[in-house]
Amino acid sequence: MLLVDAELSAMAAEAVAQSGQDLLVVDIEDTQGPGGVRIGTLTYDELLAEGDPDFAYALPEDEWDALALNYTSGTTGRPKGVVYSHRGAWTNAVNNVVTWEMPHNPVYLWTLPLFHCNGWCFPWTITMLAGTHVFMRAPRADAIYDAFADHSVTHLCGAPIIMSMITGASEKRAFSQKIKMMTAAAPRPASVIKGMEAMGISITHVYGLTEVYGPAVVCAEKPSWAALPPGEQAELKARQGVAYELEEDVLVLDPETGTPVPWDGETLGEIVFRGNIVMKGYLKAPEETAKAFKDGWFWSGDIAVQHADGYIEIRDRSKDIIISGGENISSIEVEKALYLHPAVGLVAVVAMPDEKWGEVPCAFVELSGEATEEELLAHAKANLAGYMRPKQVIFGELPKTTTGKIRKNELRDLIRTKR
Repeated sequence: MLLVDAELSAMAAEAVAQSGQDLLVVDIEDTQGPGGVRIGTLTYDELLAEGDPDFAYALPEDEWDALALNYTSGTTGRPKGVVYSHRGAWTNAVNNVVTWEMPHNPVYLWTLPLFHCNGWCFPWTITMLAGTHVFMRAPRADAIYDAFADHSVTHLCGAPIIMSMITGASEKRAFSQKIKMMTAAAPRPASVIKGMEAMGISITHVYGLTEVYGPAVVCAEKPSWAALPPGEQAELKARQGVAYELEEDVLVLDPETGTPVPWDGETLGEIVFRGNIVMKGYLKAPEETAKAFKDGWFWSGDIAVQHADGYIEIRDRSKDIIISGGENISSIEVEKALYLHPAVGLVAVVAMPDEKWGEVPCAFVELSGEATEEELLAHAKANLAGYMRPKQVIFGELPKTTTGKIRKNELRDLIRTKR
């Protein structure tokens, strides 16, 4: 069965034709949407009307039964189908409540797509707390502020780009309630976080992957951080943090030896997970599944350090490490330095082939203000060691996934083509 939003009927019709299958297509008609041509045999409302109100609901036979299939974003390679279990999703739904200290009856705004890690398990979290789901057809600043003001939103999750959208809105509506926002991926500049908090929106930085049901690590703020200068606070809040309470274990291990790296904030290793909140495996990909699991751990592919207080900080994806003249360069460290420039809206740093050094950093920048390549190179010179500085800056809109992640694989292909 294929459920089709009328807005996407043309694409769906093409997909059905390519599949060569005889599918039952159900049209979803949204009176607030842009409309579209019906291609199915019945509507969603008609399908519901066929249901039996006396149907006896049954729980799954086994809590480890598959519940949902989610695909990885494909920013570093081909997307893989990740199989979730009932137990894993239930556990992380409860984890969201505990970690965020959520009350009953929250009002939750969906800027995070539901298809992304099943909305980080928040469809079940909010429903479990008898909360209200507030939806938008597309994340826009005006619609977000309308939701804040008209529906008294208390919580939302979203990519860092949503924070920039909120703080950079040309027109803003007032709201009186306090709001909590959970965000992941690369942390935004301190100025953006400060702007959000000035509006009464507190930020919680989390980390996870599709394979671990979304967020599984949280940068739990310590009361002592409040007394630190803003710059130091921003550095601490930018770390990925510590394991969710119901996650069995998250560590940084040496990929060669499988032993924990020293908690010195310098030694690189790979983040690993184990516990109930880890996928069953990749759909129809036993070799990929076996590769991801080793010695009882799920290996994330994220390169990180572990600080003396146990907090994890990502330095890069294993595929994004730049090796220049034998030196390992973290693209994230270079990006963090460039984000300090006020005109940088979005930045992605990838390896660029170089005859002398093998490869060197190249920065792709989406501007939010005025800046030249010379200015950004000079800014990098003042903030980075020589071997870490980007050798070229390319301006333009960055390619993104539907969840807001930057497609570095496309940028790597582009730089190879240009050369």
